[in-house]
Amino acid sequence: MSVLEMKVPSPGESITEVEIATWLVKDGDYVEKDQPIAEVDSDKATLELPAEQSGIITLKAEEGDVVQVGQVVCLIDMDAARPEGAAPAAEAPKQEEAPKAAEPAKQEAPKPAAPVAAPQTYATGAPSPAAKKILDEKGMDAAQVSGTGRDGRITKTDAELAAVPALGGSPLTATGSRSTTTTKLSVLRRKIAQRLVSVKNETAMLTTFNEVDMSEIFRLRKLYKEEFAQKHGVGLGFMSFFTKAVTRALQMYPDVNASIDGDFKVNYDFCDISIAVSGPKGLMVPVLRNAENMSFSAVEANIKDLATKVRDGKITVDEMTGGTFTITNGGTFGSMMSTPIINPPQSAILGMHNIIQRPVAVDGQVVIRPMMYVAMSYDHRIIDGKESVGFLVAVKEGIDNPVEILMGGDERKGLGL
Repeated sequence: MSVLEMKVPSPGESITEVEIATWLVKDGDYVEKDQPIAEVDSDKATLELPAEQSGIITLKAEEGDVVQVGQVVCLIDMDAARPEGAAPAAEAPKQEEAPKAAEPAKQEAPKPAAPVAAPQTYATGAPSPAAKKILDEKGMDAAQVSGTGRDGRITKTDAELAAVPALGGSPLTATGSRSTTTTKLSVLRRKIAQRLVSVKNETAMLTTFNEVDMSEIFRLRKLYKEEFAQKHGVGLGFMSFFTKAVTRALQMYPDVNASIDGDFKVNYDFCDISIAVSGPKGLMVPVLRNAENMSFSAVEANIKDLATKVRDGKITVDEMTGGTFTITNGGTFGSMMSTPIINPPQSAILGMHNIIQRPVAVDGQVVIRPMMYVAMSYDHRIIDGKESVGFLVAVKEGIDNPVEILMGGDERKGLGL
């Protein structure tokens, strides 16, 4: 019998273990070569594990197990014959029903005996002094309350329970579900938590704020949206404008596009922009390589491709490592203001927020403009306040006046139309 031992492949450099997130097949199933058989979580991404050969599979690890790279997680019997037809198991044949015997006459269940009424006394339905005080305060009639005290007397507790509105509940009689669920965090989620805590503890993180006027971007998108989509096959979104504004600002303030390595500062002559994307396993940050050289359409196409891979669980570790600066957009979830956390080993991150129509002063006049708050968190160890503020002002300039600053004065040429 030829049996293949399937081992955990290395998802990327420096990754030594993964977690079996989900088995996509069951023990004893027949699998085809290259068929996805499991999803595994590393500390950077969720990856699919494909079958290396066709055959009957025997699982050697459970969901939730942490396994080392190179460890055997399943066996595949390559000599096993493929089941006839498709993989789904055939339904069990229905057994022929035996002839029914004459059904015995149905016997009616005995009716429960009526409860014996308690003897009525002078105390029945009469409130105690404490109960009477509560009922008087609530404007309630004692006839509306059932007494549980001796001989049917209304007690203080009876009055308190009757005085609580039906939907309000009572601290003594809580209603509704009170169950709890405990779920183990995935390797990816645990790593994210660890990295976020380390950033707060190991960097001198500070945040500076500004606001941008989105009027010109709104005008350009409204004017060229359909033509841009027809020519380039992607929509004209906000991210391309912010990416172009950020790469320009990074070239103006190179220390923002740097990182710390021990006692050394590392500056990069390229702008690899990490774009935060919300996926089913958490926030992922795929990278746009050399974004400073990309056109508006190239930025939009690459972001669309990377975001699709994140949501489908197809993103690779290589596509999520090596960024020099991060852009995150909390505005898609309605955030008005936040202080984003740096994505290590990077030294800065730009946070976008929701767009609100607000009154602003322009040339001495109050006008309504679509405004957005932007926030930049940075590592004060290598980025000074002058550079951080200057960087954010440069981003603002690019967003407020994209035609002159980002498109060289020609909006159609700038959009590749």
